[in-house]
Amino acid sequence: MVFKKMLRALGVGGPSVDTVLSGGAVRPGGVVSGEVRMQGGDDHADIDYVALSLVTRVERSDDTQGFVEFDRHVVAGRFGLPAGQAHSIPFQIPIPWETPVTAIGGHRLHGMSIGLRTELAVAKAIDKGDMDPLHVEPLPSQAAVLAAFERMGCQFHTADLEMGRIHGVNQHLPFYQEIEYYPPAQLARGISQVELTFITDPHGLVVVLEADKRGGIFTEGRDVYGRFQVSHADAERTDWTARIGEWLGQTAQRRGIF
Repeated sequence: MVFKKMLRALGVGGPSVDTVLSGGAVRPGGVVSGEVRMQGGDDHADIDYVALSLVTRVERSDDTQGFVEFDRHVVAGRFGLPAGQAHSIPFQIPIPWETPVTAIGGHRLHGMSIGLRTELAVAKAIDKGDMDPLHVEPLPSQAAVLAAFERMGCQFHTADLEMGRIHGVNQHLPFYQEIEYYPPAQLARGISQVELTFITDPHGLVVVLEADKRGGIFTEGRDVYGRFQVSHADAERTDWTARIGEWLGQTAQRRGIF
């Protein structure tokens, strides 16, 4: 699949830019490739630089949303672009391992928005264009966990990104993804919602679970956390349906009615 985006020209008769992304979905730890295609305007232009950034929408502590740039690469330094001349800049940009997934099995996750933004600087003027959408599919290790939620009968609710860090985890990005599910019917009396977070690196992943426990007659509801750390290979071999199902079952039973 190829995405195209035309940035507005910098000034009347100035250069224009097409950013073309090649291939379909990407995965955390992979690369996104393509080329920046420039067309000279009416006059010679001195390009200061061309940069590409990964951008996403994140929930902030005050319940507002804002776009955050979480990776940036300068793909071309200073060069001259003659009037009317075409110029192409091929690129390959690594995708951070902690990049959130935006689609599962080809289906977009509601609430997720990640894109590649082209930044062009001409004569000290900077044009930051809109985002070209990126579709990020889970790694096989992540997909094994996600498939278990489906097999257990959990229903996807929504997904978002929270600004902040998870305690005790080696996290590099300033935010983390929460994929929210409704629990299976047999556990709904004890749990109202389950949130899944992946913190991933080249060696493996940490699976963080947060269950919203319902309160009892004399007790308030509370959050219960679970954490599993495995290599990518072990994650693909693990029976996550049994492992997560056991944790959810124990969490749902400990209601603390009195």
